[in-house]
Amino acid sequence: MPSRKNVKNTHIESRQIRALHAALIDIVSLMNRPQRDESLVREAGISLDRALFPLLVGIERVGPIGIVELADRAGRDYTTVSRQVAKLESLGLVERRQSTADRRVNEAVVTPKGKAMTDKIDAARERSARAIFANWDAHDIDELVRLMRKFAEAAKDEPESPAAP
Repeated sequence: MPSRKNVKNTHIESRQIRALHAALIDIVSLMNRPQRDESLVREAGISLDRALFPLLVGIERVGPIGIVELADRAGRDYTTVSRQVAKLESLGLVERRQSTADRRVNEAVVTPKGKAMTDKIDAARERSARAIFANWDAHDIDELVRLMRKFAEAAKDEPESPAAP
């Protein structure tokens, strides 16, 4: 009989993992739709190329951020993201600079003009979210927020491992 010393009892069933995975695929698919970004940009009343939109938001949320890390988070090629960040810089929305922690790293940081734009995006996103959650109980919303953060932290802390055969 194999040892179970290193096995964690997580109390999650295979059907629950499949259902969670299916929900995550639905959410990621929805978030990755270009029409959703275009709609949000339109709702925010701003003019910004759809390809630049998630990068600007990412820089504002987690910046200063290295271009390589930004590309990794966006799931895009480094050279493509570097060109797109240069475009954001030419629009006055971000600045590129050398990292103070590691001078070999180029990082991006949002400018006041870029922050004003992401504030408009946030307001549009909030209006959309209010419509989505209009019929939800306040407790359910609190639980969703708490559990999503808990899940995100646990998933972030889990080391990447190869898929089992």
